[in-house]
Amino acid sequence: MRPYVVAGNWKLNTDVKSAAELAMGIRDGMQGRHRDDAVRVVLCPPYPMLGVVRDAIAGTVIGLGAQNMYPEDSGAYTGEVSAPMLRSVGCTHVILGHSERRQYFNERDAFINKKAHQAFAHDLVPIVCVGETLEQREAGVTSSVIDIQVRQCLAGLTAEQVRRMIIAYEPVWAIGTGRTATPGQAQEVHAAIRALAAELYGDETADALVIQYGGSVKPDNAADLFMQEDVDGGLIGGASLKPDQFLAIIAAAAERSGS
Repeated sequence: MRPYVVAGNWKLNTDVKSAAELAMGIRDGMQGRHRDDAVRVVLCPPYPMLGVVRDAIAGTVIGLGAQNMYPEDSGAYTGEVSAPMLRSVGCTHVILGHSERRQYFNERDAFINKKAHQAFAHDLVPIVCVGETLEQREAGVTSSVIDIQVRQCLAGLTAEQVRRMIIAYEPVWAIGTGRTATPGQAQEVHAAIRALAAELYGDETADALVIQYGGSVKPDNAADLFMQEDVDGGLIGGASLKPDQFLAIIAAAAERSGS
């Protein structure tokens, strides 16, 4: 059975003090609520806060993730952060190709694919994001957009690597807007991604692939989203900055997992 994975993307928020408090609030709130292995939880703070969050969650099952990385080990790339740097600070995961990286920094599928290969080369679990804009959804091309993104972002990866990675479906029109895909809309796209993975890598790999939903997930819609057959947790934005909300989302995933 696939695990549920709930990852908190803190984006451009927190400072050292508030990041430590937030991480400790989540850490303490998880204790005793459900089995430690019921839901995999990952916190993804801004780069400067990785160390303090690592220290706050030390000794727990909570994973540490970065929000991005550059696809080279080192070099003259001012302002960038590499996979070896992330590993050295304790990261286990890295978000790649978030819609905001695509929108504001012009990142493309081939570049995201290069990052995915680099993540695996350094034993980081990539959370690869795909999703359509409002214009694309209204034009009826969601399926083709997602198909192209998945194929290009996964190009050259092995079946073993795909079984270890995470894909996050995040409809761009539902990020930070308060709008959310209906459970049925989310399931439709998640099922299409899994079917494509089966076509490319076989049923066993597709069945093992974790596909998160990201797009204004909140405590009041998490349970309905996680009830969908192919929705394996969430990539959480704003709600991950509030311990009570994030813990409620984790609890919804834990209940779905039967813990």
